[in-house]
Amino acid sequence: MNLPSRHSRIALALAGIVAALACGSAQGAGFALQEQSGSGLGNAFAGGAASAEDASTIWSNPAGMSRLTSSQIAAALHLVTPSIKFKDNGSVAAQFQTLGGTGGDAGSTAVIPNLYVAVPLSRQLAIGLGVNAPFGLVTEYDDTWLGRFQAIKSEVRTINVNPAISWRVSNNLSIAAGADYQHVRATFTNRVNYSAALGQAAQQAAAAGQIPAAVIPSFLAAVPGLEAGARIDGDDSAWGWNVGALWNVDDWSRLGAHYRSRIKYSIAGNVGFDRPSLPTLPAALAPVGAALSAGVNAALFNGGVSTPIEFPAIANLSYFRTLNDRWDVMADVQWTGWNKIRNLAFTRTTGALLSTTPENFKNAWRYSIGANYRYSDRWMFRGGIAWDQSPVNDTDRTPRLPDEDRVWFSIGAQYKMSPQLRFDIGYTFITAQNASINQNAGSTAANGLIKGDYDAHVNIVSGQVTYSF
Repeated sequence: MNLPSRHSRIALALAGIVAALACGSAQGAGFALQEQSGSGLGNAFAGGAASAEDASTIWSNPAGMSRLTSSQIAAALHLVTPSIKFKDNGSVAAQFQTLGGTGGDAGSTAVIPNLYVAVPLSRQLAIGLGVNAPFGLVTEYDDTWLGRFQAIKSEVRTINVNPAISWRVSNNLSIAAGADYQHVRATFTNRVNYSAALGQAAQQAAAAGQIPAAVIPSFLAAVPGLEAGARIDGDDSAWGWNVGALWNVDDWSRLGAHYRSRIKYSIAGNVGFDRPSLPTLPAALAPVGAALSAGVNAALFNGGVSTPIEFPAIANLSYFRTLNDRWDVMADVQWTGWNKIRNLAFTRTTGALLSTTPENFKNAWRYSIGANYRYSDRWMFRGGIAWDQSPVNDTDRTPRLPDEDRVWFSIGAQYKMSPQLRFDIGYTFITAQNASINQNAGSTAANGLIKGDYDAHVNIVSGQVTYSF
């Protein structure tokens, strides 16, 4: 069944907006993005797999399309403003370097879009298409901060295209399946302790009899504070799948279950280095400097890199109950299979290992409860709270993802302008537990020691337009 051409043009235009804006800032635990509908945000996404309120059910449980009686478009935007600030408590400068500051606010404001189109084909069948950004990460510190040799900018952007179909098996049971085509882009930057690399090269050259050991102190005293810039960019596309079921327990309550598969990527791209020039050296040291810097530069060469990574599977079990003509209550339990992410390793196309960072993520749970209050035929008010467990452990926490468990407090409202058109707004405040870090990325001399705590919170404002036709 084809949509009328006018509606098709609207859907295509909105899809273009989603593709252009697709970005992320990690607001769910890990780098998952919970912000997948404006209507759900007001309830902290409680009851997501059972609510089936509008076309955004394509993401939370496509079996919910069986409850829609007409074709529908739902488009949402989420303005996310995180604050991530580091408090130093004993950090150590890298060798030959000054310590630096605390990095400023590493949080970056982001706009996260969603678009969903659902079309009932008959009483039994419905099809739909969702376009959203399910995973994302943006942290960015000042260039001169104390952890610059471990991380400056970390950015992961995704866009997910999800066609789905639902089938009403009986009056009480609906099932659904969908495919996920997902594209990821990633950027990671940091500084490289060029002076420490020169020192290591000098020690190795002296041990091999290539330079006199006596010149090393004078040489190193002449080249302190040298840094190189490093940047990795890469992308990949992959496929996944999802299935769901919705069971009407009675006329007042229903249960929903939904599962999204993990998605395996092999992100390929390039690494680039911005290498410094040596200062003017005394005549006796100039040949030594030229030889050592040539050796270091040979290791810091630009070229292709790749990294395998597996985005996690997600499972939800939700409950929704209408208490009376005024009140609804809902709850949700979500499991995310993060434990497949053991490390972040980049390998050159030559086969040489460029870098590896232990992550050792653990599986995480999220619990939420919420309620709706129908004030009138036009107005409905929402509320919800959630506890969101982080997959990051204290030992392997890095400045790229200084994550910790968090609590959501959400409110929202819906206004029905007409039977066909309604608007949702929502606001969420997320407060995270203090996240401690004690990280040298394998070498304090090369990378410094980041020791202290992170203080983080997030404000989210969402708006959604839903049109039935």
